Amino acid sequence: MAHSPAFLTLIDSVHSSVRDVSVGETRDRLSKPGVHIVDVREDTEWAAGHVAGAVHIGKGVIERDIEEKIPDKNAEIILYCGGGFRSVLAGDAIQKMGYTNVASMAGGWREWKSVGAPVE
Repeated sequence: MAHSPAFLTLIDSVHSSVRDVSVGETRDRLSKPGVHIVDVREDTEWAAGHVAGAVHIGKGVIERDIEEKIPDKNAEIILYCGGGFRSVLAGDAIQKMGYTNVASMAGGWREWKSVGAPVE
């Protein structure tokens, strides 16, 4: 997908504040208790398939719903989207809400699927 220059500039402006983790690191982290993987894609994208064990909180509602679904602001949260851009924006937003252990999965859903990681 081709992204607009303004969108990429927005991503660049916040990306340094959101830690990236690879798919491999994500898989390792998910074997630990208390780690949350959150899909921030649209409802239709979620319905078509998602990371096994993920919770769905779309980017459009994450600020509204995150505290109900993950009330512990120190919990480890790994966000993902289709390719790793929307999850950076969502990560920036929830960090501004006080979440302290947030990461974006680099490569997103496309990378997860390409390596044959577990899906639902």
